[in-house]
This record gives sequence, structure tokens and C-alpha cells, in this order.
Amino acid sequence: MTSSEHILPESNNIETSLDEVPLQQLTEKKLSCQNLKRYDSLDFESSRVPDAKKAAKWSVILQLAFQSIGVVYGDIGTSPLYVYSSTFLNGIKHEDDILGVLSLIFYTITLIPLIKYVFIVLRANDNGDGGTFAIYSLICRYAKVGLIPSQEAEDRDVSTFKLELPDNRTRRASKLKSMLENNEFAKFFMLFATMLGTSMVIGDGVLTPCMSVLSAVGGIKEAAPKAMTEERIIWISVAILVLLFTFQRYGTDKVGYAFAPIICVWFSLNAAIGLYNFVKYDPTVVKAINPKYIIDYFKRNKKDAWISLGGIVLSITGTEALFADVGHFTVRSIQISMCFVTYPALILTYTGQSSFLRKNTDNVSETFFKSIPHGIYWPMYVMAVFAAIIASQAMISGTFAIIQQSLALGCFPRVKIVHTSTKHHGQVYIPEINYLLMLACVVVTLAFKTTGKIGNAYGIAVVFVMTLTSSFLILVMIMIWKTHILLIIAYALIIGSVELIYLSSVLYKFNQGGYLPLAFAMFLMFIMCVWNYVYRKKYYFELDHKISPEKVKETIDETNFHRLPGLAIFYSELVHGIPPIFKHYVANVPCLHSILVFVSFKSLPISKVPVEERFLFRWVQPSDLYVFRCVVRYGYNDVRHEQEDFEKILVERVKEFIREYCLFSIAIKSHRQSIEKVKELENIGAMKAVEKEEVEIIKGEKEEDFASLVEKEMEVVDQACRVGVVHLVGEHEVIASIGSGIVKKVIINYAYNFLKRNLRQSNKVFDIPHKRMLKVGMTYEL
Repeated sequence: MTSSEHILPESNNIETSLDEVPLQQLTEKKLSCQNLKRYDSLDFESSRVPDAKKAAKWSVILQLAFQSIGVVYGDIGTSPLYVYSSTFLNGIKHEDDILGVLSLIFYTITLIPLIKYVFIVLRANDNGDGGTFAIYSLICRYAKVGLIPSQEAEDRDVSTFKLELPDNRTRRASKLKSMLENNEFAKFFMLFATMLGTSMVIGDGVLTPCMSVLSAVGGIKEAAPKAMTEERIIWISVAILVLLFTFQRYGTDKVGYAFAPIICVWFSLNAAIGLYNFVKYDPTVVKAINPKYIIDYFKRNKKDAWISLGGIVLSITGTEALFADVGHFTVRSIQISMCFVTYPALILTYTGQSSFLRKNTDNVSETFFKSIPHGIYWPMYVMAVFAAIIASQAMISGTFAIIQQSLALGCFPRVKIVHTSTKHHGQVYIPEINYLLMLACVVVTLAFKTTGKIGNAYGIAVVFVMTLTSSFLILVMIMIWKTHILLIIAYALIIGSVELIYLSSVLYKFNQGGYLPLAFAMFLMFIMCVWNYVYRKKYYFELDHKISPEKVKETIDETNFHRLPGLAIFYSELVHGIPPIFKHYVANVPCLHSILVFVSFKSLPISKVPVEERFLFRWVQPSDLYVFRCVVRYGYNDVRHEQEDFEKILVERVKEFIREYCLFSIAIKSHRQSIEKVKELENIGAMKAVEKEEVEIIKGEKEEDFASLVEKEMEVVDQACRVGVVHLVGEHEVIASIGSGIVKKVIINYAYNFLKRNLRQSNKVFDIPHKRMLKVGMTYEL
């Protein structure tokens, strides 16, 4: 930081009345400025994190809990359609195998969805938002593991928990944090794992609709085996999938209200049928609560029992939606709906099916539909089709949420984010992704045709994401929660071991369709890695070629530029200074507007930034150049330029900043004068006698100077705005530098530029008015 620049105070903390600026406060602000003299205050403040969302009222929580039933639990709620048939692929060989499988299902549902996700993982939300990127951004807030530098170099070693008492937990957290911050490989690996997990969740969003709809529609063969051929079932499923994705544009709010009653009825009917079968066929299956039957099951079947875990794991499909969709609702609403509706209904359903199978072992391939009492078969079939359609909603909504997060963190190409609810900020719809998911679902359904093959692929996506979430959660436990080491070990041994066993089982079926989610994930990973790689390269290029405030003044003085009336806004993603596009602009245009504002958009690793804390300004010195730097901070769930006039808000904030700047400048000047006067009075021993009179004189001088200075500066801004505002957008051509390797050239020159040409441009993302937009072209050699 240069001596010619002023240290500006936090604009949100300065009062507008001079009577409310006490001498002590001014002294503190002066000392604060001195302490920050090594830093760029704008960069320092732009890294601050606002407070979390306020707690919702109970009426809202219950309302969201009802909505969540229709959005979150459709997937896990339709698992009874195919779990037993997918587990006993070769039939039931021993009667007690049913008890072993029921015991496995009971403890799996209790351990993973209920204990792990509802009571542990949901606590690791990022200000109410969940998913793979949310937990990654949460870690980034507590450890400087991000690959895009958002602070000065001196800030990177600053750690809030280093100021805590040095107990064992804090030392452990500090050691792990330092290791992550100082290890470049660890940073890359964490980002890579996050993108891989995100890709697998999206892959899950493709497989869920196919699996659920095919299972439900296939049930009609029970009533009309001759009329419904496999070909007809497939095409009916495709038609239903197309309708499902068409409905997405109405938003999670409307979809939740439309689907929630259906899923509630579905859970109620399943629980009732399960209770009926339990009483009618074999109530003794309740003894499956004894885990001894799991041990006996593995002793009898050995390898076959281990392979069958790939079918049992389907009972918890969609569990990741509990976390990924929490941003659409709240943690408390998810906990209520799971504990009081979903969990009891699922346990009763699986218990009833196992009772039925104890007396009808030959019907295992069609367990669900065979176990339905004949009198309500058709109503249940219709409900199954509706529930299967709804089942897809959980992962589709979760896919929209995590792509929005990855987009904000520079890990996904630009797409349109539509916020579908004014009440709940996390509910979004992405048209491009919606249509791509629909196309992928149709292709998978036509290619695989049966739920057996899709189930092999389905399990890998489900368990892999769960395992990744557990790995990140252990980091959160150590660094952020500072959990006791014994509890961390218990979590890793119990839940971690169970997930690894399930993962080993589903990977066994890799060549039987299990390759599909991995292939899909690799495709998405390639896109995300290409975009993030060039995104980081561009940022570092701008950082290395940024224009210093001295260079701005020198450029204007040397070339004697004409200043046109008006306000020009330069857009950039560079937070640390003036982007190199400015130098390119002045080299080709022989004039500048009277007021220049360099606007940098920054995504913080947090879900939302309050509007009042969004804008941070800096006056580039000397002040008579009227050049401002502005950082506009957004969270990954913030609405960008929808239903707001960004230009108008920016001008108002510039005026507010100038007013506060003038106030502080005069206050500091007056404070120095008062200090000198007090020292003089102390020397002559007359301080108490004249102190009040002197302070009143100083206040009067301040008010007069302040009003005059502000009036002058406001007139300059108003005059510029009356003439007009021009938006200058950098049109960057990105190419690999001379001498780059073939891989780098392919990534930058072909892959990235292909994505850039075929996706939304920055002016569309930020909704810049076309009539007043000027694009400035520049080539970046990376």
C-alpha cells in the first residue's frame, strides 16, 4: 500500500451526524487505521463474512417441513419398490435371510439417513445451505484453502482460532488447518474431490428419475402382463420423464406444495399396508432388530451376502438430498419431517414386506406389488406412479442448488439462475441444466431398459457421495467444531466403515452398469476442471498485470486525456486493483469520462451477503481524478441483478460513500486540531475552563466544512449522471502463451473457448443494458 492512498473506514460504521462522532471514537479509528497500514482496506474488508440467516418462526418451519416431504423424500420413499427384488437377485435361499436383510435395512436407515445426515451432517450447513460445495465453502471460510487469492498475502496466516486458549482440541485444529493452508496438493485435492462429489450427485440426479419411474410403471405387468410389453413400459416412462422436467420451471415452492400431499398419502398407505402385512403374515419378524441375524446372514451366504449389499444400499437412495436440498428449506424442517413422517413409514413398510416374504418367498421379484391387498391394487399403482415422478424431484432440486454454488465459486460455466421463490432464497431453477438432465434421463432409460442394470449404476453414485461427505465432515469436526477426538474416532469407525463396506460392494458391479455414473462424472469433471483452471489463470494474469493508482495518475497526466462529462463503469473480477483492461482502453481511446468506477464482483464462500454490506468503495488518489474502486460481494445463493436496478443502487452507494469519506476526512482533521489545542491548553493549565467552548467551536467549523465539501462533490456526481452512464465490459480472448505444452493449448484454446462461445456472456449474466454497453477487447496469453 502506498503512502499517497488514504485508509478509509468501514462505510457502514460511520455516523452521518457530527455530534455522534466522539473524540474517543475518532482516536480509535485513527489507531485502527494505523494498525491496518500494511493492508489494502478494501481487500481486507471484502473478505469479511456477514452474519448467518435469522431463525425462522415455527409456523414457517412447519410449512417448510410439509413442503420438504414432497421435494426431499420422494427418492428414499419409493425405494420399497425395488429394494428386496434388487437384493435377492437369485431368489431367497434360506428363510432367515429375510430377517438378516431386514435387520441390515433397519440399521442402515437408522445409521445413515437418520443419525448421520439428520442429526450430524445437517449441522455442517453453510448458513442454511447444504451440498458438497456448501461444506467445501464452509471449510474455506475457516482455512485459507481456496485457490483464488481474495486477500493480501499478509492475511493468509491470520487465523481466528489461534487466538483461543491452547487446549488439545484447538492445537489439533490449528495443526490440521496449517497443514491444509501450506500444502498446495491438499488444496487442489480438496477442490478436485468437491467437484467429483458434485458430479456424482448430478449423476444421481440423472439415474433417480430413470430408476423410480421404470419401477413404478413396470408394476402394471402384475395386472396386465400381456397388454404391457417391455417396449411400451419404456416409452410410457420416457413420456412421464419429459413431463416431469417440463414441470420444473414452476419452481420448488409450487412443486413442493403440489407433491407434498401425494407423498404424505404415499407414506400413509405404505405404512398401513406394512402394518397389515406384519399382522397378517408373520409378526415375529420384529426380532430382526437383533443384529445377530446380520452375522448369521453373512455366515450362510458369504460372498453373495456381500454382493447383495448393493441392493440393500438402494434403501437409502436420495439421502444426500437431505443435505443438498436443505437450502430450499431449513435444518429444523428437514429434521421434523424425517423423524415424524419418513422414518416411521419406511420402517413399517420394509417390516411388512419382510413379513409377506416369510410366507411368499417365490414373489421376491415383485415384492412391492405382490404384497398389496387386491382391493387397493389400482389405487396403489396410481400412487406409485405419482410417487416415482415425485421421487425424481429431490435430486433434481439438489442438482440445481449445487450447480448454483459451483458457479459462484468459479467451478462451472455461466448458466442462467432463476430464483423461483421470493420467500425462500435457496429455491432456484436452471433452464440449461434442466433440459440436459431430461435428455440424459431419456437416453439412459432407452439404453438400459431395466431397473436391474440401472440399479447397479445407481448404488455407486449414492455411496460415493456419502463417503465424500463423511470425509469432509471429519475435517469440519476437527477444525471448526473442535469435536472431542473420541467422538471423531467413533464416527469414523462406525459410520465410515459401514459406508466403505457398501462402496466396496457396489464397485463389484462396475462392469454391469456401474461405470455409467463414473463416466458421467468424468464428463462433468472435465468441464468443471477446464473452467476452473482457466478461471484461476485469468485471475492471476490480471493480478500480475494490474494497474497501480500511481500508474493511473501517471497515465492521465502524461497523455493529457480529455475528461468527458459522464460516469463510466468498468466491470472486472479482479478484487486487488485496477484491471489491465483499463490500460488497453486508454491506449486506444483518447478520452475518459469525468467519473470512473472500477466494479469487481466477488463471490464469498457463504450463501448470502446482506444488501447493506454488499458494496465496498475506495477512492483512488488523488481525489480530483474521481476514480473509484468498488467490490460488490455476493454469496453463492444471492440473486444477481434480478428485480433490482444495479446502476441506480451503485450511484446511490457512491454518493453515500463520498459523504462518509468527506465526513471522516474532516473529522480526522478536526480531531488533530483538537489534540493540538488540548495540549496547548494543558501547558498553560487552562484546559477545564475553556474545554467546552473550544469543542463547540471545533464542531461548528466541522459542520460548515462538511456541508460545503459534500455539496461540491455531490454536484460533480449528479452532473455526471445527468449526462449518462456507460458500462464498459472486457471482452477477453484467452489463448495459451507461446511455448505452452500441447495439453495446455487444448484446454485453453479449444475446450475453454468452446464452452465460452456456447454459454452465456458476462453482460447477460449481469443484465447490463445493451444500449449503454461498450465492449473492450483484449487478448490474455496465459
